[in-house]
Amino acid sequence: MSMKAHTSAGPPKDRKLAPPRPSASVVLLSPENQVLLLHRVQTSSAFPSAHVFPGGNLSDFHDGTVPGPDDPKRHEDSLPYRLAAIRETFEESGILLAREGDADGKPLNIPSSERDKARNAIYKNEVRFVEWLQSVGGVADIDNLSPFTRWITPLGQPRRFTTQMYLYMLPLSTSNDPAVSAARSEAMIPTPDGGVEITAARFDDASTWLQKQRKGEIVMFPPQCFLLYLLSQFLVGPPKGSPSLSEIMEHYRSQREKLRGFLATVPTAGDPKAAKHPTAQIPWAEKVISPTMLGIRQSDKRSILALDKPGPELKGSDRGGDWERVVLVRFAKGVAKDVEVRSREEVLAEERRLEGAAKETKL
Repeated sequence: MSMKAHTSAGPPKDRKLAPPRPSASVVLLSPENQVLLLHRVQTSSAFPSAHVFPGGNLSDFHDGTVPGPDDPKRHEDSLPYRLAAIRETFEESGILLAREGDADGKPLNIPSSERDKARNAIYKNEVRFVEWLQSVGGVADIDNLSPFTRWITPLGQPRRFTTQMYLYMLPLSTSNDPAVSAARSEAMIPTPDGGVEITAARFDDASTWLQKQRKGEIVMFPPQCFLLYLLSQFLVGPPKGSPSLSEIMEHYRSQREKLRGFLATVPTAGDPKAAKHPTAQIPWAEKVISPTMLGIRQSDKRSILALDKPGPELKGSDRGGDWERVVLVRFAKGVAKDVEVRSREEVLAEERRLEGAAKETKL
């Protein structure tokens, strides 16, 4: 394995480093604990052809402002990030994460015709998202967004983002939301941009999404694969047999409780060595991940990406990601392929064995 501290090339010294653009994304769970992914078109400006979580860039007009590029607080969870996550999910999928009246109200349900009209107006900046919600008697359900890592694009990329990820669980009771129902069967979702970025939306099991990626049926990038990998350990599908409705709901409720327990547990690492690393003391809600290159695998030439660094903007701070795991990936023409989440220690041990075998062969 060719070992390098960081293979991403930095910008020329005479050019100012482009700051990562603030964005937000939602890992949205259906009542059956399936995960929503949107399929981006091949010509998309970000993650072309990929399946992604709903989300997008913050808007000063809709969401408010965040601290400037030189302020570390720019990379912390805040109201503008939460509003952007809910607004972008609504614009892209039609699913509205809002409550009637106030934070304690019932989920807000808007007729499809009004919903699509509002999505178009919000996308065109004809009305502020929060003001539209107020006009229909609702508020954004920001309290039920749970921070679930932040990702900062490494150096050397043409577009850089600081993306706050959130986990949101739709109510376990059967939803009568037409947008949710459509996404259960991979509907072609009408979008305000006329399908320039998104073509379809679908809920599916986390393990199924990962399996499709491994088979080459869909494209997913490391952040999506990593978070789906974590979820797949707890959201393991429907109950077996012919359970009653109450038993089904209890099954999914239990999955969610186990997931919440995992996300709240510190240290975040299970391996004893990894548990001693400082990043293991950072809860998942506060982890910041900026992938860095550890090297190239000898066996299949995939890149080994470490996940413990927070990125150049937070270098020297107490922020960090996950030391215990790495991502294996092959990039081809800007598209991620053969993405796999593995134990860091196992992968590096494999490389050491191959290096040792190669030296013995030369002798």
